[in-house]
Amino acid sequence: MDDEAIVAATRQWIEKAVIGLNLCPFAKAVYVKNQVRYVVSRAPHLDGLLEDLDRELDFLAAADPEAVDTTLLIHPALLADFLDFNDFMQLAEAAVGEHGLEGVIQIASFHPAFQFEGTDPDDISNYTNRAPFPTLHLLREASIERAVAAFPEAGTIYERNIETLEKLGHAGWAALWTASGR
Repeated sequence: MDDEAIVAATRQWIEKAVIGLNLCPFAKAVYVKNQVRYVVSRAPHLDGLLEDLDRELDFLAAADPEAVDTTLLIHPALLADFLDFNDFMQLAEAAVGEHGLEGVIQIASFHPAFQFEGTDPDDISNYTNRAPFPTLHLLREASIERAVAAFPEAGTIYERNIETLEKLGHAGWAALWTASGR
């Protein structure tokens, strides 16, 4: 799959799940303003992925938020196993600190086999964080703070998302993608 197809699948996930199901009430504003940067990593090993992450952390920290507010670093081949991906997140979080960006940038994680602790792999609640490919979402803390201030019930988003997916069910989730020919 080429980079263009990977980004297209990621955009479709954002449109249909993240925005379409309102899993993140803050996503639509930056998405429609084209302030989301999509970077596909082709690193052949984890050290290369960390180098790509280093570059993206530096890029996002220096970029004008009006032009690029957030970055999705997508790797279609590495970290197919969710537990390996989850372990890698410790390295990713350490990279934020190494760049002196704690309190400036945070990373959210998305994976095709995402699983919350204490859930079964097929539990529909896991789909709140399931993306087409292993993805690191680099977010500006200042943007999060502004969004949370505008959405007073931000603490309830997680519970609301689970309710949404429980109502949708596995068949409804699958229908999101079959309707578009994915």
